[in-house]
Amino acid sequence: MAGAGNGAAGAPAETAPAQAAELPVREGEDRWTEHELAEVRSALGAEVAALRGEIDAAETQIAAGDVTDGAGDDQADAGAKTYEREHGMALANNSRDLLAQNERAIERMDAGTYGVCESCGKPIGKGRLQAFPRATLCVTCKQREERR
Repeated sequence: MAGAGNGAAGAPAETAPAQAAELPVREGEDRWTEHELAEVRSALGAEVAALRGEIDAAETQIAAGDVTDGAGDDQADAGAKTYEREHGMALANNSRDLLAQNERAIERMDAGTYGVCESCGKPIGKGRLQAFPRATLCVTCKQREERR
């Protein structure tokens, strides 16, 4: 009875994800199948795990570089170390951004809003989402955004 959830405030993980057939598609496209949606979700989940690993490794490497104080380094060595540290931080930040986009895509699947353009509210397109599962804008709105 505890799993029934009628009237109980459940955590988001307990909510049932949207059914594939409920997700929007553009005119002329086939509806999402459960298998297709599961493939996209699995790919996003695998990328989330890989990105978390990359972020952890980068943070460990950055922290290890901070331990050395660079005493006795000449200017070139100090500059190279600074460049490497900033490069590592930039890569970690890019990974964090991708991680957030992937997690957001999974959340949108769970909420039933996956495949809806955040700008115009029209379907993004099944083909676009299969190629780029993190997409939040349809092609038209993305092109408009990039022209600005």
